[in-house]
Amino acid sequence: MGEFAGPFLGTVAVASGVVTDRQLRLDYTRLHRDVYIAKGIALDAVIRARAAALWAGEDGILAGLSAAAVHGTKWIDPGARPELFRTGSRRGAGGISIHGDALEPDEICIAGGWLTSTPARTGYDLGRRLPFLRAVETLDALCNATRITPADIAALAGKHRGTRGIVQLRQVLELVDGGAESPPETRTRLTLVDGGLPRPSTQVKVRNKRGQIVARCDLGWKRWKVVVEYDGDHHWTDEEQRTRDIERYEMLAGLGWRVVRVSSEQLRLRPHTIARRAREKLREAGAPV
Repeated sequence: MGEFAGPFLGTVAVASGVVTDRQLRLDYTRLHRDVYIAKGIALDAVIRARAAALWAGEDGILAGLSAAAVHGTKWIDPGARPELFRTGSRRGAGGISIHGDALEPDEICIAGGWLTSTPARTGYDLGRRLPFLRAVETLDALCNATRITPADIAALAGKHRGTRGIVQLRQVLELVDGGAESPPETRTRLTLVDGGLPRPSTQVKVRNKRGQIVARCDLGWKRWKVVVEYDGDHHWTDEEQRTRDIERYEMLAGLGWRVVRVSSEQLRLRPHTIARRAREKLREAGAPV
């Protein structure tokens, strides 16, 4: 049954003759009341968001992680519970989180064809509700996907003074950087800041002697020509990638840049060594750290 690429309303499909009651029972999985999806389709945060919106109908606005997902935010857990604002009944469904907040008209938009909270409102909610580190990681990814800034979220927060979680939100926004392209990059940046180093820039552009951009590094301090690169597992296990890395780091060294490489094991088990090594490179470059 290939008629549906995503979630759909069973009653509508049966009434239109696209599927029979028997096919609906045998070939499709029921996600919520009257909401189905073809068996074998892997569920992710976007599909779960669309299914929740179908369940809610006109009385639902995508919220939180679901809103972030339809805005294109990466790295959202595919198993995360979908979230909705409901303007009427607060009664929920199994597996859907319902929020009763009243949204201002300028806090609602359409994304992917669905009513959803705006990127700024989404960041405002996630920054207050998620655990601190996860909040920074998620807002990094949200800002990267939508090009909003921490200042945009802070401006909206200024209209909701005294809201629960607002203190954490302010602390989160001080650390958010939309230049981060993965959660490990975010955690590496926070490790450096926690280690007492100056806040690094993200996506540092390296130019050759002719002024051409020849590399873009995860993090760094352009003033002192020191960069920090998070290398995922494939950088260490893929032979072709290792060769490219060798050539890349030789090129950076030839242009006078110092490089601190970070592995997943170091970030997970020995984060203190990352800040120490970065400090050593900065001192070699003349930075007062």
